Amino acid sequence: MNSEFILLTLVGGITLSFLLVDPPNRFHPVSWLGKLVVFIIPKLKHKVNPKYEKIKGVIFTLILTIGISMASYCLSVVLYKSGIFPFLIYSILVLKFTMAILTLEKHVCAIICALEAKNLISARKNLSLIVGRKTDTLDREHIISATIESIGESLVDGIGSVLFYYSLFGPSGAIAFRIINTLDSMIGYTDKYYHNMGWMAAKLDTILNIIPARICALLLVVSSKIVGADWKNSILIMRRDHHNTPSLNGGYPMSALAGALRVKLEKVGQYELGTNIEPLSIEKCRNALTIVKLVVILFFIIISLPLVLLLSLLGWWNILYV
Repeated sequence: MNSEFILLTLVGGITLSFLLVDPPNRFHPVSWLGKLVVFIIPKLKHKVNPKYEKIKGVIFTLILTIGISMASYCLSVVLYKSGIFPFLIYSILVLKFTMAILTLEKHVCAIICALEAKNLISARKNLSLIVGRKTDTLDREHIISATIESIGESLVDGIGSVLFYYSLFGPSGAIAFRIINTLDSMIGYTDKYYHNMGWMAAKLDTILNIIPARICALLLVVSSKIVGADWKNSILIMRRDHHNTPSLNGGYPMSALAGALRVKLEKVGQYELGTNIEPLSIEKCRNALTIVKLVVILFFIIISLPLVLLLSLLGWWNILYV
């Protein structure tokens, strides 16, 4: 396979992700995956033996991830052999459905609109759709803070890592990551109910995000420089505060974004990122979105493009699609 085909699908998928909103949940593959998880997990719970429960969680995570991603790989091979256009269409749609650019922007804009209308109840409700923390008592500043934090973290989970693994393995790579990340978001919690079942998903998600999280943080600095944000402070705060979050990876993009915006982000009782040079405002949310959307383009140019071409020189794409 020529690297041009992979690059073409990357361009097509990214373009669609910028232009087209996701379909309703009943038509979205990630939503189907979520319903499957909700259906199966209670049946795998083992109230007596935590070790047995963890083993079942490991098996479920591996079977689901390997099974679906291998099915996707086989389908992509069949489509490629039947003609390049079916392969291109399939691959572009896979990338579109596994990335969350407009979905993120849609949720953030809903929060912004509620804040502009001074409707904190609606803002908290909309925020609860993109964060795991309790939002019912958050004030205006902490709603804005949580929104910016989510933008930074979603850059990695919903965009950067998808592009990275697509660039390495094609459509099946993006699908495998999306499955693991979805499992982590649903069952990768430290609470008693999910602790054992979600252990494998949480570990895999952490491992898979290690490289993309750091790449995205560095690209946030570059993007900040381009749009006129405080890129020097972005570097300073990232180096100083990236370890403040419980997550091994989330602190990098969030602290880089906090520095670029010259604000302090806070999850009460857990962590603080950045310095309160300028006040949190709705405009900071818009600025964060602008910076992150530019990172998507930079990721393609600086990371995906060279990576795909290098793998092509090594014969990787011919091995995958013999």
